[in-house]
Amino acid sequence: MDNIESNGFLPEGTRTTMTETPPPVASGATSRPSHPPIKVMLEMRPALDGFAGIPQEVRLLFRGLRTLGSVRVEGMLQTSGRFLSSGLTDKGARKSQAWRLNRFSNVIVSLAETPYQAVYDRVTNYMRRRLSSFWLALGSTLGLARLRLTRFESTLFTDFTWRTLFAKSLPASDFDLVAGADHRVCSVPWNTLHLAGLSSLTWRKRAAYPVLETRDVDIFIGQTPYPAHVRRGTRMVIRYHDAIPVLMPHTIPDKSMHQATHFRALESNVRDGAWFSCVSEATRQDLLRIFPEAEPRAVTIHNMVSHNYFPVDVDEVAAKRIVRSRLYEASGWLPTFLTSREKEGFYARHIEQGLDRYLLMVSTIEPRKNHTRLIAAWEALRATVDPDLKLVIVGTLGWDFKTIELATRGWIERGQIFMLQGVPAPDLRVLYRNALATVCPSLGEGFDFSGVEAMRSGGLCIASDIPVHREVYDNGAVYFDPYATGSLVGAIRDTLYADDSGTRREALRARGIDVSARYTPERILPQWEEFIERVMVEQ
Repeated sequence: MDNIESNGFLPEGTRTTMTETPPPVASGATSRPSHPPIKVMLEMRPALDGFAGIPQEVRLLFRGLRTLGSVRVEGMLQTSGRFLSSGLTDKGARKSQAWRLNRFSNVIVSLAETPYQAVYDRVTNYMRRRLSSFWLALGSTLGLARLRLTRFESTLFTDFTWRTLFAKSLPASDFDLVAGADHRVCSVPWNTLHLAGLSSLTWRKRAAYPVLETRDVDIFIGQTPYPAHVRRGTRMVIRYHDAIPVLMPHTIPDKSMHQATHFRALESNVRDGAWFSCVSEATRQDLLRIFPEAEPRAVTIHNMVSHNYFPVDVDEVAAKRIVRSRLYEASGWLPTFLTSREKEGFYARHIEQGLDRYLLMVSTIEPRKNHTRLIAAWEALRATVDPDLKLVIVGTLGWDFKTIELATRGWIERGQIFMLQGVPAPDLRVLYRNALATVCPSLGEGFDFSGVEAMRSGGLCIASDIPVHREVYDNGAVYFDPYATGSLVGAIRDTLYADDSGTRREALRARGIDVSARYTPERILPQWEEFIERVMVEQ
């Protein structure tokens, strides 16, 4: 298979060109002058995806670790479904620079399409990939399957690394910090590793997975349960975001496969003695309900809020401009117009002249997020309290969203609900601040960035009364029963329309600023540094 090549991480002193500049040390970060930096490899696969949630957390974590003087971090490039070309191997280090650059260039091409190959190579690679799950399953069962990682050097490919991995979440001022960082390449897709584990259940009680050849890596940080073992001498840390595929499987896509891959990989990670860095204590408790034996190696380190979010002044003109420019341009989520003039007139009436008061929700469009509850409460408020209240929903389409689409369609046609996507953090910051409130109605979460981002931007948060919201938002939010429309209506009415609501809103806003400060990089990164040191010390 493509990955059966020697490791591309070069021995000390062999890289005389294309060297990486050490990252700057953050103010207040602790360096370890008497010890070499801890070598950390962070799985970057989710960063290839959208703006928010786990993809954003991966970018923020990579950026944060790059500021720690005690850590040397590199990423691991891998896709969910595409095989990648191999990067540099030990033997390749002795090749010409032209040969090496072509190698790195083909890694980039393979993220989107198969690089040019001779006919023999095409046929061979096709057969290897078609049989990869079976051979990995068999080899893993026999203890023979090894995935050797190759090297990707970013020095001359910073445009690619920045725009592909980081730009959706980080400001341009972070370019020099992250874009030049090197990566390793796992050619075999993440889904293939999962399928290999499930295939091995044909003749085993527990799934068997291959071993990542993590030579010269002290700590590997995987996102969500990771379908592989690591080499002896490397500690595995799982950044555990939530147990929803196990505890709420009725809310996930591809239910059977998603539940099985999550549980089996998690079971393997626990048996391997992996450490778990959980994004909330609520998530940690869910993990321990499934596998109590993980307790000694499970800690809580909350997500970091992006430094793109900070208190700003209300700017109604900017908010209206953002709504108009970020509308979701897809059938069913946009009104039908006969002419461009009709379209512009419609939005002039309903956005430029009519978008004065709105509620905001930011999340993927899928059932667990509870959009229909918010829509029902919003309709009740329009009918009884505020007929001009609008609703702005920001998020990409997820799964099982037909009910949500039906609930919004008529209101979208009338210019009362606006569906947005691809909203960058600076624009989202404006929307948070100008909204009457950001509503977080989810039925289940691991952390839920949107409420923290809203508070950090100087906005108000109204959230479902679930354990993770109580933990993360503390007294910076107003809570409601996520299963009762009347409860949400009451929470919004009391917060926004009661006689004393002005005083209450300002107090809530001040508490939100204080609560959200708990999740700034300055507060979270010392916890990561302490945790990484602990993982290195404890066996």
